Amino acid sequence: MPTNQWLRQDKPTCIPLELPKMLEEFAKAAIRVQPQDLIQWAADYFEAVSRGKTPLVRERSESVALCNWAELTPEVLKILHSQVAGRLIIRAEELAQMWKVVNLPTDLFNSVMNVGRFTEEIEWLKFLALACSALGVTITKTLKIVCEVLSCDHNCGSPRIPFSTFQFLYTYIAEVDGEISASHVSRMLNYMEQEVIGPDGLITVNDFTQNPRVWLE
Repeated sequence: MPTNQWLRQDKPTCIPLELPKMLEEFAKAAIRVQPQDLIQWAADYFEAVSRGKTPLVRERSESVALCNWAELTPEVLKILHSQVAGRLIIRAEELAQMWKVVNLPTDLFNSVMNVGRFTEEIEWLKFLALACSALGVTITKTLKIVCEVLSCDHNCGSPRIPFSTFQFLYTYIAEVDGEISASHVSRMLNYMEQEVIGPDGLITVNDFTQNPRVWLE
C-alpha cells in the first residue's frame, strides 16, 4: 500500500471527554501561580492529579504576599497545612514534594528535618512548629505564628487554637530549644489551664502575649 494512501486511512482522533475541563483547570492554575519553571510545575501538577490529590495551587487572595513562593511566610505554611488536610502523620517524600511545589529552599527543608530528627514518617505539627521557629526566633513569637497558621477563625479577633494543641507544641519547642526547664514549662501550662483558658478549651494569641504573668521563655 502506498504511503500516502496509508496516511489517508488514519482513524479519527478521539478526545477524552474530561480532557478539555482538565486543561482548562490546569491553565487557570498556571495563570494564578505564575511558576518560574512551567515545565517542572506542570509535571508536579499532573503527578498530583494522577495520584488523586488536589494540586497545590494558591488562591487569588494570597497572590500579593507570596512572591512566587520563593520565601517562607505564615501564609505559605497555612497553605501547606491545608494540604496536609488534618493528618497527624505525613511521609517525608510527600512533604518534600509539597515543599518543592511552593518553591521553598531545599536547605531549609533539610534543616528542619535535621533539627527535628525526622525520618520517613513525620509528625506534621512538630515539623510545622520548627518551620515556624525559622520565622519566630523566640518561643513566644514562634507559638504566635503557629496559632495564626492553625487558627480557623476568619474574623478580626485574636487567633486561637485548642489549649491541648498549644500544650503539645509549647512542650515540644521547649524540649528542642533545650534552655527552658521542664518545671518552668509545667508551671506556665498549669497557670494558663487554671487561670486563663475558658470553658471552650481554646487559647488565643493574646492569652500568652499580653498577659504579664505568662512568660514562655
